Amino acid sequence: MSIKIRLQRKGRKKKAFYTIVVSNSRSPRNGKFLEKIGFYNPNTNPYTISINVDKAVNWLIKGAQPTCTVKSFFLKEGIYYKKYLLSGVKISKSEIEQKLKAWKEKKIILHK
Repeated sequence: MSIKIRLQRKGRKKKAFYTIVVSNSRSPRNGKFLEKIGFYNPNTNPYTISINVDKAVNWLIKGAQPTCTVKSFFLKEGIYYKKYLLSGVKISKSEIEQKLKAWKEKKIILHK
């Protein structure tokens, strides 16, 4: 069973918003899902993304494959960096949080 992390469309016509869900790759887009891990609302200015980082990292470590759009959200939120720190480097949880916070601050400074 292949697991995907993808967007599930909600809302009405021309006012869509999306939930980020973990589901079987064979299930339909708006079908059954295993877990809801966040949402994305493109209707707000700027758009709104909310992701439960711990759940997302947990599913990535288990082998779930994100779609292209969800992968770009994960890169913006630093989820792949946190996965790298948790799986590849032997450091404590507090150091991981400090490095992640420093990475986000550096990212904000670069984009201003």
